[in-house]
Amino acid sequence: MSDTADITTEEILTPEGIEETIAILASEIESRCADQELAFVGVYTRGVTLARRVAAALAGRGRNYPVGTLDISLYRDDFNNRGRDLPTLNSSDVPFGLEGTRVILFDEVIFTGRTVRAALDALADYGRPSKIELAVLVDRGHREIPVQPDYVGRIIETDLKQYVKVRFQEDDEKEGVFLVTEK
Repeated sequence: MSDTADITTEEILTPEGIEETIAILASEIESRCADQELAFVGVYTRGVTLARRVAAALAGRGRNYPVGTLDISLYRDDFNNRGRDLPTLNSSDVPFGLEGTRVILFDEVIFTGRTVRAALDALADYGRPSKIELAVLVDRGHREIPVQPDYVGRIIETDLKQYVKVRFQEDDEKEGVFLVTEK
């Protein structure tokens, strides 16, 4: 990510910082959800990667949880406003029953809450979990919908001219969390 005269980029989490934050999320989930029927669902794209990484961290501790994927593209409330900029559709895969299961929904950043609202609508098509919770790597504030994460890796104070870019090696061939500011 390079800076231009109108945009600056600041690294706020290094690859090691991401790893530490994922370990914190895993520990919090483990302490609050031990011995419960639990499943993870990641929102495409980077929410899936986050869910898989947290699941891997917990598997290293002897706790194995299934991971599903959720494409919310057709559930977004801005779908009709995109014009010719149609989303790339991915295949949702929730290979486990939701009935009676505590589900943790993963997304890399929470901002307005609209992605979470769409994900809840999409998840409802797969069944009725006993509970749905939200885990995010970064909470940057500025909600438009009353949604709050249950598990937060980092809280980053931002203004509306800034946004948070998460880059995972698996998806982007680079790793880091960046605060991008438009001047």
